[in-house]
Amino acid sequence: MSLSLVTPQFEVLRDENKCIQCKVCVKQCANEVHKYDAEDNVVLADDAKCVNCHRCVVLCPTKALKIRKNTLEFRDNANWTGQAISEIYIQAETGGILLSSMGNPKPFPIYWDKMLLNASQVTNPSIDPLREPMETKVMIGRKPSKLEFDKHGNLITEIAPQVELDMPIMFSAMSYGSISKNAHEGLARAAEKLGIVYNTGEGGLHKDFYKYGKNTIVQVASGRFGVHLEYLNAGIAIEIKMGQGAKPGIGGHLPGIKVGEDVSATRMIPIGSDAISPAPHHDIYSIEDLRQLIFSLKESVNYKKPIFVKIAAVHNVAAIASGIARAGADAIMIDGFRGGTGAAPTRVRDNVGIPIELALAAVDQRLRDEGIRNEISIVCGGSIRNSSDIVKAIALGADAVYIASAALIAIGCHMCHSCSTGKCNWGIATQDTDLVKRLNPDIAYQKLVNLLSAWNHEIKEMLGGMGINAIDSLRGNRLMLRGIGLNEKELEILGIKHAGE
Repeated sequence: MSLSLVTPQFEVLRDENKCIQCKVCVKQCANEVHKYDAEDNVVLADDAKCVNCHRCVVLCPTKALKIRKNTLEFRDNANWTGQAISEIYIQAETGGILLSSMGNPKPFPIYWDKMLLNASQVTNPSIDPLREPMETKVMIGRKPSKLEFDKHGNLITEIAPQVELDMPIMFSAMSYGSISKNAHEGLARAAEKLGIVYNTGEGGLHKDFYKYGKNTIVQVASGRFGVHLEYLNAGIAIEIKMGQGAKPGIGGHLPGIKVGEDVSATRMIPIGSDAISPAPHHDIYSIEDLRQLIFSLKESVNYKKPIFVKIAAVHNVAAIASGIARAGADAIMIDGFRGGTGAAPTRVRDNVGIPIELALAAVDQRLRDEGIRNEISIVCGGSIRNSSDIVKAIALGADAVYIASAALIAIGCHMCHSCSTGKCNWGIATQDTDLVKRLNPDIAYQKLVNLLSAWNHEIKEMLGGMGINAIDSLRGNRLMLRGIGLNEKELEILGIKHAGE
């Protein structure tokens, strides 16, 4: 066997004066980093296996453990960084593509952090949300472009089916298989409590969760896993997944190791088989083909549910969105390049797609220019981190936002980027029954409710500070935004002025 040139990413530091050899770390680490040596009565660590998930650090009763980045240094070289060299070592040894989880970690600009919100002062007084009504309810779906009346002169109030949200937030698509049943239960229950919706992802809907149908978006992806008539009628809306921000143009892959009995039944595939989603839908090669699927799905649910189309944020996203609106979709879901994933080719995750802020602004403006903005709702996702990101997204033109990574972090994810291994020590991105039990759905549900309740309160505070009492009044109101540290082209695409103007 040849010598491996790949060195550990992290070092496990154990304070021997604090360690009591309780073996909690040994029992808790799914990656088998820690090992107890009975002969010497000492616990040892294999640094090479550590993914820095913090499980052992958090649960160590004497706080004897720390994990730090391996300080091994290559010779300084701005082009051939240590990461670039290490990745070549890995591929030279394995012959495989590099896989990564979660979103793009590169230091590209985060435009949310380069936009500032306006505030009321004297002539347009602010509003106190604790004492005055403040509306954060939104409706997702196709809106009429004008008032219409029947032959008797009565206003026609029937419109296309809508999804009603008590706050402008939805849980984004994460399939059963990529995340655990307990994680899904937390999301479903929180969505019901909060008056919002969660998305099944492309893995079908577990039989235990049909009762949450009024708070569920069911997804139809290229693999059609778990898709049948009962499934389509179970949710409040149907989403056609054309792409996702972490891997535009790439299909999905759930390893067979994650396909146990429940996942098998839900996805309608054999136990232990890999679930591979093709990159394209093999019945969609044009906007006309997409239109056919949209109306086939509408027919299947008797036109009672809105149909959404999810795409990745790519260079020509505005033109694509225009086509989707004209194809009959009720909402377009745009996922930026920082969007999370269970697994994606590293090169695709880190180099394909564009920031959601630029894509959102471009789409909203294109649809306005074409006079069809009311014909479709816009939902954006791809690293929405807090309530101010949401407010800025709505001011740029979104009706609502999708969150996924933030939701997982709320229930315990430590962003160790190893979801694809199925060894999530926090019971989230795993199907291992012993690991799944570590995530208590009751606690997950409560944390999600706490997080979004706090965010909704902050949204109201920011709206009040702008002198706005309804979230709909902020949608596309870019006068409420100013850029800082942005060049002229960036300001032009975002459609905002620079701070000080």
